[in-house]
Amino acid sequence: MTRPVGTATRGTTNPNRLRRMDRWIAAVHGPALRRSDHPVAVDLGYGAAPWTALELLNRLRAADPRCEVVGIEIDPARVAAAKPYEREGLSFRHGGFEVPLQARPMLIRAANVLRQYDEGEVAAVWARLCARLAPGGLLVEGTCDEIGRRHVWVALGPEGPRTVTFATRLGSLDRPSDLAERLPKALIHRNVPGEPVHAFLRDFDRAWAAAAPYASLGARQRWIRAVRELAAGWPLTDDPRRWRQGEVTVNWAALAPNSG
Repeated sequence: MTRPVGTATRGTTNPNRLRRMDRWIAAVHGPALRRSDHPVAVDLGYGAAPWTALELLNRLRAADPRCEVVGIEIDPARVAAAKPYEREGLSFRHGGFEVPLQARPMLIRAANVLRQYDEGEVAAVWARLCARLAPGGLLVEGTCDEIGRRHVWVALGPEGPRTVTFATRLGSLDRPSDLAERLPKALIHRNVPGEPVHAFLRDFDRAWAAAAPYASLGARQRWIRAVRELAAGWPLTDDPRRWRQGEVTVNWAALAPNSG
């Protein structure tokens, strides 16, 4: 048997932790899933408990009832612990970044997996995972806090990175740059002067401050106003329907590191 590619994560997980990412995937990637003859999704590195895989199945089936989810873990003990939760459309396998499936998946979700890796390793992992995608497939890789209030992820297709999404529970937000601590590995060390992601968060904070009068109408209205102002200088790829969810998505090229 070939040894799985990668190393085990801490395995920390909580129910409903990835709801923001899942909600975005179902809304944005749902049409591609429905066009697929065999819509399979992978929850890569689901952790010590299988909750996130179960939740992903339920949320994707709201977009397409044919969806299947395979949870993949590099730790055999975690796979054994998850097996009793298997059901129609949900299974668990031992593996890593090689994604040991016969069919190429339409979705690979890797949440809080690359956090422990060096920044220099990210590009190779992205390339390996993207090469496993079916035509029209999507890789979503990012980081969130322990209860899913703050989350930032990169969406990639077979050609490479496309967008970066910032998502938050608006009632918990002091300023948009609070999300910096949840930047994915490819960006978290780039939040320094001279790097695009630092400039983006700086401008977002300024827009948030300028939108302070809207706070009396609620955090959602303040967020929407701030994002509208942000859109004047940054290539946002979504619209108010997503902003209302406490999200904003930016073209990857605008935030990509200056080097490396």
